[in-house]
Amino acid sequence: MTAELTRGQNHPLPRARLEIRVSAGTPVVAGATLGDENGTIHGVEWVAHPGAPVLPGLEVSRQAAADHRLAVDLDAVPDAVHRVSVLLALPVAGQGPARFGAVAAPFTAVTGLDGEEVASYTLTGLESESAVVALELYRRQGGWKVRAVGQGYAGGLAELLADQRLPEAHQLAGGIHEAVARGLARSVPAPPARTADGDRSRPAAPAHGPDHGTAPQGATGRVPSASPYDPPAAASGAQPADGQGEHGTQRPYPGGPAGADRPSAPAGGAIDYSHPRRQSAAPPPPPPAAPPAEPGRPARPVAGDATGWSMEERLYNQVWGMFEDLARTTAAYRSAVDFADSRREKELDQVLSDPRSRIGGQGDAAREAARERYEQLVSRAREVLDRDVAQLLAEAEVVEPALPAAYARWDNPVWHAYRVPMEIPMALRLGDLHLPEADRIRVPMLVRLPLERGLWIDSGRSASSDGAVTDSHEMRRLGLETAVAHAARLLAVYPAGEFTVHVIDPAGAGTQALAPLAQGGVLAAPPARGAAGVADVLGRLTERVDLVQMALRGGAPDALPPGLDTSQQLLIVNDFPHGFDDRAVNQLRYLADEGPAVGVHLMMVADREESAGYGPLLDPLWRSLLRLTPVPDDHLADPWVGHAWTYEPPLVPPGSQVLRQVLAQVAAARISWRR
Repeated sequence: MTAELTRGQNHPLPRARLEIRVSAGTPVVAGATLGDENGTIHGVEWVAHPGAPVLPGLEVSRQAAADHRLAVDLDAVPDAVHRVSVLLALPVAGQGPARFGAVAAPFTAVTGLDGEEVASYTLTGLESESAVVALELYRRQGGWKVRAVGQGYAGGLAELLADQRLPEAHQLAGGIHEAVARGLARSVPAPPARTADGDRSRPAAPAHGPDHGTAPQGATGRVPSASPYDPPAAASGAQPADGQGEHGTQRPYPGGPAGADRPSAPAGGAIDYSHPRRQSAAPPPPPPAAPPAEPGRPARPVAGDATGWSMEERLYNQVWGMFEDLARTTAAYRSAVDFADSRREKELDQVLSDPRSRIGGQGDAAREAARERYEQLVSRAREVLDRDVAQLLAEAEVVEPALPAAYARWDNPVWHAYRVPMEIPMALRLGDLHLPEADRIRVPMLVRLPLERGLWIDSGRSASSDGAVTDSHEMRRLGLETAVAHAARLLAVYPAGEFTVHVIDPAGAGTQALAPLAQGGVLAAPPARGAAGVADVLGRLTERVDLVQMALRGGAPDALPPGLDTSQQLLIVNDFPHGFDDRAVNQLRYLADEGPAVGVHLMMVADREESAGYGPLLDPLWRSLLRLTPVPDDHLADPWVGHAWTYEPPLVPPGSQVLRQVLAQVAAARISWRR
């Protein structure tokens, strides 16, 4: 699975021979530097750029281009090299943009030679910078890792190279831009504008010719010798355009399919790079923003002010941008408070270590001075946090009303205009997240569809984030109501006939909470009761997983039995482990592990303590599920900062009929679809 990195995050590299793919939407210069353990470049011969594209274990593109493929062989890198930094810069010649803030966020990906992505990173947040260190490959404990850097430089390549302590930084930067200027006529152009139907195609590069990103010819008119990293086509003399090769499409934007269909190039025709749901080029820049704010005031937020091919994708990226911004500004505040606290403790220790300061008013004055400095530091940090939180709150107030139904809360007016969709959305809202330092901001918790993990609604007795304790009976009721709300949302965002819900309620304890689904006519069958009902539902779903797996492994996905329901399946299990014998438990574990890959998803409403009798047998089951709670709880942590986020479930407002109205439309659409 691809690791989608954020700034500062790292990921291990499983192999030595790699490609680094860049998609920028506008011609950029791609290069790389080799650094020692301190990141120092020891000379111009440690820099790979269009004028000198080949170094031991490294090769970069020979001209500016919208798409690049950089070849890396870490085993061939000299032992003195501990860091490989990937650089991107805007050309200084021509009529192109002068800063990254005026173009779509560049996308980078580290892939194997087979095109399979290892890690990806979108360089967001750039403004006045014209050069940036995108990625860094570095040695760590005998292996290599990749880190998302995203460090930009308004002074361009010269400032970037000087920051890496290269003495000849300005001379080399001028030479690179001069080499690029000589090859700009051969640069790969930005992707063409989208057509009316949303498809995008890129013309096939001819075997030779300077106008489609082929390698530039030397003074003798010969094509440079093929690199050992080039695909077979390049080795025979026909070099493909940067970013395009024998393996067809790549995934240049987070969330795109890891295994998109590989296009073919008909003779004299064009290579079709389109995909049913995701585009295979860098997304276009966001639409024009609102008029600039008054001098000295922050810019006014705009809904959808992020990159993406559609408003849905732009809002998705904007929401997670808000999440990252809130995480970073809170981390900065906590770090500043920790620093102020440690400084105060150090100053107080110094005062107490001197016996003379313990007598008279000298010690009191020193302690008061330490306290004032502490309060001053904390006050400054709080001012910065309040400023950032106010900006994020203003953005949230604009974004929340603009969210589509799949992203919106149940109290959002968008549900009043709900219609059963014709296609599956990118993501689904599973609740809200917030931090104690910014309690006013609720960031939507969005997960991609289809679900990659099952869901566990923890109905165990616990204390909520506000300190209130809910008894076990009430937690079971709230847990099942939360599951019903999640299931209703899933049914609402899928087209008619593409999502099926099954329910197991062995003792019938959830009849009241399940009423909206059971009475709404959206279930595949009435909730299963007793051990026999449990065995029947689990047996049918297990058989479906087996059949689809065999068909896919045998290369015959169309050879499924007639009448098999190929829609996405959701199994809601209530009151586990009541009614489950050993065979049923094993089947449940099998569905949790193997089901998501073939469209069978699990939603458990359970108290883990009640299944403690199974011992460690069920530990893999709980770990495979995403734990959610029916009451606010601090149990979710982000992967790069480590904050404990407070999760709030997406419950329907008391007395609201929105859920029943939505399910009624879903049921009517299912009836029309069957006719």
